[in-house]
Amino acid sequence: MPMNAQDIERMIKEEIPDAVVSIRDLAGDGDHYAADIISESFRGKSRVQQHQMVYKALRGNMGGELHALALQTSAPK
Repeated sequence: MPMNAQDIERMIKEEIPDAVVSIRDLAGDGDHYAADIISESFRGKSRVQQHQMVYKALRGNMGGELHALALQTSAPK
């Protein structure tokens, strides 16, 4: 069963409370999303570390219920 965008956003915000999250369904199938995430907690971290934080927030759903998630992460400007 695919995940919906609201569940993805909720999980990210539970782990990264200050995150500003924007999610798009890329294929209209509930399986392929793109997410733009801005958080102060990303400041000073590498892109890999930022993405690891997001994957941790998804609690193992990446690659299972959530098939594909293209990430853009950054700290606020």
